[in-house]
Amino acid sequence: MKPIFAMLTALLLIFSSLANADLTIEITQGSDRAVPIAVVPFAQQGQANLPENVAEIVRNDLEHSGQFSPLANSALIARPSSSEEVKYRDWRAVDSNYLVVGKITQEGGDYRIQFELMDIYGERRMLGEVVTVGRNQLRSAAHYISDQVFEAVTGIRGAFSTKIAYVTAEGAADGRRYGLHIADADGHNSQQILTSDEPIMSPAWSPDGNKLAYTSFETGRPAIYIQNLANSQRVQVTSFEGINGAATWSPDGRKLAMSLSKDGQPEIYIMDISAGSFQRLTNNSAIDTEPDWSSDGEHLLFTSDRSGGPQLYRYDLSGGEAKRITYTGNYNSRGRFSPVDDNIFMIHRASDGYHVAKKDMDTDRLTILTESRWDESPSVAPNGSMIIFATQEGNRGVLGVVSADGKASYRLPAAQGDVREPAWSPFLN
Repeated sequence: MKPIFAMLTALLLIFSSLANADLTIEITQGSDRAVPIAVVPFAQQGQANLPENVAEIVRNDLEHSGQFSPLANSALIARPSSSEEVKYRDWRAVDSNYLVVGKITQEGGDYRIQFELMDIYGERRMLGEVVTVGRNQLRSAAHYISDQVFEAVTGIRGAFSTKIAYVTAEGAADGRRYGLHIADADGHNSQQILTSDEPIMSPAWSPDGNKLAYTSFETGRPAIYIQNLANSQRVQVTSFEGINGAATWSPDGRKLAMSLSKDGQPEIYIMDISAGSFQRLTNNSAIDTEPDWSSDGEHLLFTSDRSGGPQLYRYDLSGGEAKRITYTGNYNSRGRFSPVDDNIFMIHRASDGYHVAKKDMDTDRLTILTESRWDESPSVAPNGSMIIFATQEGNRGVLGVVSADGKASYRLPAAQGDVREPAWSPFLN
């Protein structure tokens, strides 16, 4: 499937049958720079088997990040549950740089989780905390622990407690039904928030994580909607003839940038959500689409074929000027800023297919990050460490995730069928 750079092309997306289910992680590549860490199974006090294995979730989170290489449980030389029980010399013998231990105590209907992080070579406790959660919050608690460990070691805020949105479809070609889903960043706890007999595309999270903007064809033509995730209320914000798509939120959540063809060719517009007014930014005979805001709200990145093929342009909102920023190859599309705007991630066409690539804004160097051949729709984690994207595995669509340096990757396939159009949420707390 050829990656999409314009709404007209996007209408040709083909999905196969899909059963609703959580996505599952399949690791495809580990990083040779990953830091060795041991995560000991948490001791359980006063309860039978827990509904979730907290330590295993933490271990998996850290491994999937590409930053850590957790020891297998069979390689653990001891099972301490507190820092007082840790013998640093023993853990140095198995080349573990860090150690996570903990214990879980049932208190009525809640669970008290005590966890600690130790620096083995520094022989010190780096982190210690107690959290209390309900029975159905154990998985969220595990992601929280992963976030704390990740930040303590790397200095980068963890993104394991974030969400992803994605689009699925099920049924035969003449009776296909589409779904918009949200799930935990690891693919678990999937919830379908919208179903439709017509295509759903381009979900985009609001900066506070409370809303999704997306394009739906349920009225017979593309229109942009905003849906409140807390109460499922939604409002249609565009209904122009022609293209209405690729909406993305401004950093303050007050505006949407989008591609509209209401005045002719698809152009980039900014909508003031509260006022319902539109400002046209581009004006030419080319196709302009796929906008993305810089973190400071001062620039927009977008795809245009004004140079003869899809390339990325950056629009200065203060100066009103669009400047081309990609020159490597003849196809670069769906650009996305990193959280600090130092890198831009995109779909780049090379001789062997379409890949997720990174452009360093300081050096202008473009680096291909993926080995898959039909990548599209990249979306960046809020800490900039990982990129989620759609690709193909055999004859079906799956979601892929790759680290920002390309050293680690994994797949998020559904049980069957296609999954497309991923969007990574902002930080949610």
